[in-house]
Amino acid sequence: MSSDKIVLGHGSGGTLMHDLIDSTILKHFPAQNPGSLVDAVSVQAAQDHVLFTTDSFVVSPQEFPGGNIGDLAVCGTVNDLAVMGARPKGLSCGLIIEEGLELSFLERVLASMAQMAKTAGVPIVTGDTKVVERGAVDRIFINTSGVGEPVHAMAGLDAVQPGDAIIINGPLGQHGATVMAAREGIAGLGDLRSDVAPLWGLIDALLEQKVEVRLMRDPTRGGLATTLNEFVAPGRFGINLDETAFPTDPAVEAYCDALGLDPLYVANEGKVVMAVAQKDAQRALDILRAQPLGRDAAIIGTVTDEPVGKVVLTTAMGGRRFVTMLAGEQLPRIC
Repeated sequence: MSSDKIVLGHGSGGTLMHDLIDSTILKHFPAQNPGSLVDAVSVQAAQDHVLFTTDSFVVSPQEFPGGNIGDLAVCGTVNDLAVMGARPKGLSCGLIIEEGLELSFLERVLASMAQMAKTAGVPIVTGDTKVVERGAVDRIFINTSGVGEPVHAMAGLDAVQPGDAIIINGPLGQHGATVMAAREGIAGLGDLRSDVAPLWGLIDALLEQKVEVRLMRDPTRGGLATTLNEFVAPGRFGINLDETAFPTDPAVEAYCDALGLDPLYVANEGKVVMAVAQKDAQRALDILRAQPLGRDAAIIGTVTDEPVGKVVLTTAMGGRRFVTMLAGEQLPRIC
């Protein structure tokens, strides 16, 4: 390519677009059928049905300590499949690129996506690229869709029972705090790094040991508080959390203390929260802690009979308060 920046012609469907695909995109995402770019590809699965999900990523800034928008696009979609017990089998990649974007930046994003997909064990098998006028998007937006093979049957919300343990695999708020600090140029609050990571390996290691996991979710936008409120929303049970049991990241705590934020509402991109049968809770912890992404796993609460439909936090001082769902937007553009 003769230019080091994206121009509108790169989205025209003609020679420039094909040059961009051939010289930049396919270098990172090799075609499934070399020499033939088809409109759809087959994804092999052992089951007669697959799980399908899609997500779009508009994070600002697009690069931050611990990752970038490309890492986020892969992990966000892979993790939505993983928490449903599905092994990711294939991803699509839709790029919406602003005219004038530096090709060097695009290369970094695509290289990160390719490496993260390799780590997650999933190919990026198809995609689409559009180029829009300056100002129409913030540099680059990415959509990824994913197909997953259901490997482990998940019991679901109806199976959650009082006495079940609430477990999380590590500290809260690392992604949201890192992105916000990078956006605002905040420094001196410790080594903030996003937790963006693919969770399938961790989840598969747990579920293949036949641990009785009733339900699991990845607490992204809205944080853990919002996810747990989704758990109790049907009004069958409540959840009691123990503030002293939470694994913590000192840098996130310093950031949240400085800005008056609650880590319960700050986004995560490498965390999974689950309800586990009490009889299997300690075994689940042992399995999780043997994995790099679960070494700080902890039981942080219990499913309760009452108050029905409520999440209650027992504080370090011994008080109790309701934890409600996030209202509005605490940290915009974190994914």
